[in-house]
Amino acid sequence: MANNNELAEDRTDWAEDRTILANERTFAGWMRTGMACVALAIGLKAVFGPFEPTWVPKSVASFFILIAVFIFWAARRQACATQSRLNEHEAQAQSRSYFTALSIFLSCASVLTGLILWWL
Repeated sequence: MANNNELAEDRTDWAEDRTILANERTFAGWMRTGMACVALAIGLKAVFGPFEPTWVPKSVASFFILIAVFIFWAARRQACATQSRLNEHEAQAQSRSYFTALSIFLSCASVLTGLILWWL
């Protein structure tokens, strides 16, 4: 009987480790979605560059950059909340500071991209 309980605990631990890894994959997916919004902003500016008035494509591009920044921080919030509810067993989970640092870096890069689009 004790062996069955140990096996059940092992399976539960493995499931929690898989959930930790799934949380990290989901975070990475949201980061890719945010970067796709930045790429869309750049594409809009490139396609509608000669459009008059010039503030219209720049404004739309800026809107997509704001969406990207929102996605980065929403993903960070959700990833940290999920990670705080889980205990790692065999898997090595990413730290909250990793999620935060990546969100900061991508947000800054996105805002700088937006500023460059307005400057062009």
